[in-house]
Amino acid sequence: MSRQTRQISYVSGISDTPLKGQTIGDCFDETVERFPDRDALISRHQGLRYSWKALQEAVDQAARALMALGVAKGDRVGIWSPNCAEWTITQFATAKLGAILVNINPSYRTHELEYALKQSGTSTLILQGAFKSSDYVATLAELAPELRDATPESFKSQGLPELRRVVCLDAERALPGMHSWDGLLAHADRVSAEELARLQATLQFDEPINIQYTSGTTGAPKGATLSHHNILNNGFFVARTLNLSEVDRMVIPVPLYHCFGMVMGNLGCMTHGAAMIYPGDGFDPRSTLEAVAEERATTLYGVPTMFIAELEHPDFDQFDLSSLRTGIMAGSICPIEVMRKVIDQMHMEDVTICYGMTETSPVSFQTQTDAPLEKRVTTVGTIHPHLEVKLVSPETGAVVPRGETGELCTRGYSVMLGYWNNPEATAKSIDEAGWMHTGDLATMDEDGYVAIVGRIKDMIIRGGENIYPREIEDFLYTHPAISDVQVIGVPDEKYGEEIMAWVKLSEGERLDEEGLKEFCQGKIAHYKIPRYVKFVDEFPMTVTGKIQKFKMREEATHELGLD
Repeated sequence: MSRQTRQISYVSGISDTPLKGQTIGDCFDETVERFPDRDALISRHQGLRYSWKALQEAVDQAARALMALGVAKGDRVGIWSPNCAEWTITQFATAKLGAILVNINPSYRTHELEYALKQSGTSTLILQGAFKSSDYVATLAELAPELRDATPESFKSQGLPELRRVVCLDAERALPGMHSWDGLLAHADRVSAEELARLQATLQFDEPINIQYTSGTTGAPKGATLSHHNILNNGFFVARTLNLSEVDRMVIPVPLYHCFGMVMGNLGCMTHGAAMIYPGDGFDPRSTLEAVAEERATTLYGVPTMFIAELEHPDFDQFDLSSLRTGIMAGSICPIEVMRKVIDQMHMEDVTICYGMTETSPVSFQTQTDAPLEKRVTTVGTIHPHLEVKLVSPETGAVVPRGETGELCTRGYSVMLGYWNNPEATAKSIDEAGWMHTGDLATMDEDGYVAIVGRIKDMIIRGGENIYPREIEDFLYTHPAISDVQVIGVPDEKYGEEIMAWVKLSEGERLDEEGLKEFCQGKIAHYKIPRYVKFVDEFPMTVTGKIQKFKMREEATHELGLD
């Protein structure tokens, strides 16, 4: 056996740039000092534009107002809103106070909201009035009906006893027991700039600053608790890989409540002085393309489905996207044809792929801007600076040789402090040696590039054969009529599990089940050919674009009568 084939799947990320040993608030103030007059934040749907100096004034005002109302270091401040300037102002204001920002999914309904507020012990909630089909005010009032009759100062809730303050961003929809945003800011004069500065100076970079609830692709959400050190450094190194600087302008259509928006987007921009641009409160391909063209953006973020929607927009050719240079595609693997179009038609020659999870702040792997096209579509890149990775056998825990499949584990500064008030779940995810077990199955090549081949829980075992859905998905992507595809396992009496493909066709294309199976014949092993095929217009997804395969399995099992 050659030495290369014995090489184990372990690598550490090195860098000549040290980690930042500072708080988010201190780093923010440094950026303001360096670039006071450059664009910092542009919220196009609100008509708001801030320089770094103006953003600092807004952040400090909000921080002093929250102090005046009694928000202290360690208090949990929830924010339940789609993308807007107030979201970002709150993000940096709470960081300056040492209050822990609780990111609440904009699509949550009553039960999910109640769970997040109670589990985190949120004492202050900032919420939007309404968005799309969600009436945030009415939903909260179901849980805290006292808001209808109380004043903002007298509000107390029997159902949510720890909730003390509610701020509504839409003054016209606010209930009597809620502060408006302007009403909140009116309290800022009660606290001096010196008092805020003294509090900010007491904060330590290892302290918790953020609770992010896992996206719920399976089971109940868990609150990943992240520190200044976790997310500040991750945002910095993600943007550094893009070669971001103060001249860059980033369009952020991904949700701020998720790490993609608030860490890779906001903190990535802040640590380098680049401009944050929000095209809208929710994703819309046209408003995203307009933002790129009109703001002369250099950088664009999104999940593959967002880029597909932009490329397929009927007016795509009307937008001048020549200013684009780089960006990130993350959340799921990008089909090679989509990547080619992003590079050729959107001018994103330096686009990168990222991989990570909320519990690792989030990014562990990223392709370099000069990575070959093949590496950008077949792998998630190489390990990030200052992090370690190993692939281990799910059965034995032993590190596997390169080229073999194992569970991906990461260790380093980015690993969360733990799940909020959930030591049992923390112990199941982070072992005694500090390794975060991701639950993802991966392979590592000789150059250290890692490819994700599936989730341990998604692996299909058909008649004793281990089948990775990703392998079948990659093959089916090569069919010219298929725009997107997801493969799952469903129950089967004979084989234990059978393969099912959910297929989304490109506009104007036609394909039936027989044609798809015929396409597979002789090209992939017979046992990998889908037994069942379902043609769909969309897949069940989280707000951040992650496919919820457990929902697909539940629905398919019921529809096929396999219960």
